[in-house]
Amino acid sequence: MKDRARSLLTDRFYRKLLDSLHEGVYFVDKERTILYWNDAAEKITGYSRSEVIGKHCWDNILMHVNSRGTSLCQSHCLLDKAMEQGTNIDGKLFFHHRDGHQVAILVRATPIRNQRGRIVGAVEVFSDNSSTVDLGRKVRELERMALLDPLTKLGNRRYGEMNLAGKLRELKRYGWPFGILFIDIDNFKVINDTYGHDAGDRILRTVAATITNGLRSSDVVSRWGGEEFVAFVANVDEEKLLHVGEKIRMLVEKSSIFVDDTDRHVTISIGATIARKKDSAAAIIKRADSLMYRSKKEGRNRISI
Repeated sequence: MKDRARSLLTDRFYRKLLDSLHEGVYFVDKERTILYWNDAAEKITGYSRSEVIGKHCWDNILMHVNSRGTSLCQSHCLLDKAMEQGTNIDGKLFFHHRDGHQVAILVRATPIRNQRGRIVGAVEVFSDNSSTVDLGRKVRELERMALLDPLTKLGNRRYGEMNLAGKLRELKRYGWPFGILFIDIDNFKVINDTYGHDAGDRILRTVAATITNGLRSSDVVSRWGGEEFVAFVANVDEEKLLHVGEKIRMLVEKSSIFVDDTDRHVTISIGATIARKKDSAAAIIKRADSLMYRSKKEGRNRISI
């Protein structure tokens, strides 16, 4: 069965066709051994063919999780469900990029049948569903306006202050609601002191990318300073803001960087608040900052709203 699948994939025409797609594609057999990994899969995930072919998807290479943080590769695998049910399975998931951050993707898992109609494997097709699809254009525009943080490629504090002022004007004039997430990396000084500033910089980039991928394209995040980030979340009430903040907290907790032959995880503490018409920029930031420190005092890796 494996030999037949491999011989099919050696055909140059089909390989060239699959490698021309913008979507990531990989095939597995019934035991969920990865038999094929196309060019787009390499680009989207950061993992090369040589790192994944021959391994099992349940080896937790991509470490798929859903928006609630449930790990899927061991017991909730979409490929497994597609083979068991004999039908297409769609999902909106997150995976662990080779660089450590989480990436939002749209997934379709489809069973593969042989000439007799028996299911002999499955194929997963996935595409980037994160706001980073448009990141290149945003980065170039921020560079032009001197509003870019060069390390994380997010907007800098000045950019965040400009967005906050604009959103407060919209709230007061049109009643358009928004919320703020004040985010701080837990124990960041310990990371720098223990593993060095290079590891600290990698953590900052990983957290920045994960926050960006957990937000919608209409939301804005900036590096406020040091290990602090501020996200402005449009058109939310308190319940929705809590949901967004909790999703970001979970995604960062699932992220990691590889240091000294070990995956090093970090967590964040978040202060969340809904903007009020009477708020000044200073008042809303102070309130969100105070709530973030409440999260620190209550044990870190949590959100206070």
